[in-house]
Parts: sequence; C-alpha cells; structure tokens
Amino acid sequence: GMYYVTDWGWHLKSPHQLDILQPFMKLLNPWRMSLLFLLGGMALALAQPKFGSLPLMRRRLSRLGIPLLFGMFVVVAPQVYFEARDQKLIDAGFWQFWLQYINPNTGLLKDHHSPIGLLTWNHLWFLPYLLCYSLLVLPLHRLLQKAAQASANIPLWVLAIVLVALLLCANLTLREQYPSTHALVDDWYNHARYSLAFITGYLLVLHPHWWARLPAWRYGLLASALFCSLLRTIDHYGGFNAFANANPDSWWLATFWLVSPLNVWAWLGTLLAFAAVYLRQPTFDRQGTVRRYASAAVLPWYLLHQTLIVVLAAWLAPLELAAGLEASLLIGGTVLGCALGYELCRRVALLNWLTGGQLTSAKPAKLLYS
Repeated sequence: GMYYVTDWGWHLKSPHQLDILQPFMKLLNPWRMSLLFLLGGMALALAQPKFGSLPLMRRRLSRLGIPLLFGMFVVVAPQVYFEARDQKLIDAGFWQFWLQYINPNTGLLKDHHSPIGLLTWNHLWFLPYLLCYSLLVLPLHRLLQKAAQASANIPLWVLAIVLVALLLCANLTLREQYPSTHALVDDWYNHARYSLAFITGYLLVLHPHWWARLPAWRYGLLASALFCSLLRTIDHYGGFNAFANANPDSWWLATFWLVSPLNVWAWLGTLLAFAAVYLRQPTFDRQGTVRRYASAAVLPWYLLHQTLIVVLAAWLAPLELAAGLEASLLIGGTVLGCALGYELCRRVALLNWLTGGQLTSAKPAKLLYS
C-alpha cells in the first residue's frame, strides 16, 4: 500500500500511484500497529508464569535483540541501498555500498546519517519498542497482579471508558508536539498509544473476567467500529468541512475528537471479541500444528517482508508492467519470499537464531479459553 498510495512518502514510490488507496489505508493505520502491541502484551503475560520474569527478560533480549541487530546490519541494508539508487544518490554496487553502510564513520550520504551513520532499523522499529515495553513491564508483574486482584470487580465498560479517555488525552496533548519518528528516544506520542495497547493486552490476561465478557460485546463493538470508520471516511472526503467552517466552536466538533480513540479501541475490541469466540471452536483447537508453525514463523516473516517488497519493487519498476500485474507479482513474490526464507532459516540453526525463530515443536502457551 505504501508503495502505491498517492502523496504518502515511502522508500520507493510506484509510477502507478492511486488516490483510492488512502481512505482504505486510513481505516487500518490508526489501529494495526496497536493490535501488534496488544497481542505482544498478551503473549508476554501468558509466558510469564511459565518462565518467570527474570528468565523471560533474558529470553526477550535474545529473541528480539538478536534479530534487531541482524536485521539492521543485513536485512534492512537493501532497503537503504535501493532507496538511495532510486533517488540517484549513489551508483555503487551493493557490496561496495554495504561496507560503507555498516561503517558508523562513513562519509557516504552524510545528509542521511543518524548518530550511528547509515545504520537504521526502518520497519524493524517495532522490535526495540516491544523489547523496551517488555523489560519495563516484567519487573512490575507482581504489582500488576495485585492490582488485577484488587480490581477484579471492575466491569469491562469501566475499562473501555478509561482506555478511550487515556488515548484521547494522548491525542490532544502529544500528537501535534511529538509527530511520529520511530526513533525510540523522542517518539512520545507513539509511546503513549503503543505502551497503552501493550499494557492493556498484559492486563487482559491477568483479568480473565474481562476476557470472558468480550464475546458478548462483539456485535456492539463491530457496529461502533464500522460507524467510526464511516465518519472518518466522510471526513477524509471533506464531508464535514462546511459544518466545521460554519460552527467552529460547536460541541459536535468537540465530540468528534472522540471518534479517533473510539475507532481504535472499537476495532481492537472487535477483533479480540470475535477471536475469543472462534478460539473456543473445536475445529480451531485441532489446528494446533498450524498454530505452532505460524507462531514460530511470525517474527522471521516480519523481519523479511519489507525488504522483499522494496527489492521486488526495484526489480519490477524497469519492466513498466501494468499496475494490476505488477501489484500481483509484488504481493505474490513477497509472500513466497517470506515463506521460502522462513523455511530456509528454520532449517539452519544459525539463521533460525538470527531471525528470532523457535522450534515448531515447542509446547504452546496456555490459551485464555482453556
């Protein structure tokens, strides 16, 4: 989507750019990364009783830190290379470029340096954020457990109000002052919303009565999510401009601020609620092998996917293919490349370790519904 969408900057941009992608991507962008952090928090809470906080911190450092370093030095390098080639900033071959890329004192592309030279994590920013949140939350496990016991009688609707209010507060106070950077040290708005999602996921595991209540909310959450998305789509096409200009101080516009946090939590709640129902089905419970395989493959696939998109886009662009054919090859090639890449990595012990893989025969964590 970022390769083809109009007006939004990315590493490479297709000559076949489409305006119609923007409203569809705006429906997903507000909550898709929050979903990953929410699930990351749940996974951490499910693993904590099995390993304990300190051993789990060591495992997290290895399972996230090693792929991050490997990704920065190896996997992400082609993205930087083809982006620089596309902007006609370099004409060197890849290996000649890579030697400069891993040199923190390189003089190449000085205007694109960070404090560590050209090294960057690009799409892998998710890993250091997830690692930091994990290392901050695990030492607080007992405190969170006691808080969960003390708040055992708090109904789910109270949690919903608190979550919407906290995200609204972050939107009003941090979004304009701290625009998204994914640089970890100065990304306070993203930290506010993603750490909130992460901690919420952690608490959902510690509060099984909240999880048990979610399925009953699924259709109401879905209706709310669709309604908020409808309002956001109308706003994207300027449907409220006339009203806003005529009533700049109206209470309705103030209420419209609620649409953004409501939209995020309604979609997250919808997905969790329907998942809670689906996970109870015997047909899914029999798919343990598939679940274990997919769980082991998630991180390596995440590591590989954006580099494959960039490399394939750079290779396909000179062919000047029709947009539909090019997009099909790009999507299909990315999926196939991730699948083959993971199959290779999981069969080579060193690559499996470097890409954050795990043994597919490992016993899965206890599920919430069991």
